[in-house]
Amino acid sequence: MASDRPSPAGTGVNDPDAGSHSDQLPGQAARDIAEVPAVEVITAAAVHLMSAAAVKVGLAEDVEPDLDEARKLITVLAALVTAASPEIGNQHARPLRDGLRSLQLAFREASVMPDAPGQGPGERQTGPVI
Repeated sequence: MASDRPSPAGTGVNDPDAGSHSDQLPGQAARDIAEVPAVEVITAAAVHLMSAAAVKVGLAEDVEPDLDEARKLITVLAALVTAASPEIGNQHARPLRDGLRSLQLAFREASVMPDAPGQGPGERQTGPVI
C-alpha cells in the first residue's frame, strides 16, 4: 500500500502517488525546489541521461543494447553538457565531459558500422571523439 508520506523534497520524484497527496501544500514543492542550487539540478539531469545512455549502449549486464535510443540520449547529454559547462564551472563540467566522452566511445565500440569521426552521437557539439 502506498504511503501518504511526501516524496523526497516534496517533488513527487520516485513517488507513484505524487499527484494524490491532498495534505501537501501546492507551494511546498516549489519552495523545496527553490532551495536547490541550479548546478545540482543540471548535474542531476546529466547523471540521469548518462545512466540511461549507459544502459542503452549495453554497459549494463543482461540488457540488450538499443543504439538508436542510446544515440538520442548521448546527443541530448552532449547538448546539455556543452551548454551548461560555462554556467556550472569546470569543477562540475569536467566529470560530465569525461562521462560523455566515455559513452561516446562505448557507442562507437558497440556499433557494428561505426559513424565517421565527427558524425557520432553528440559529436556535433563536442567535436570528433576518437
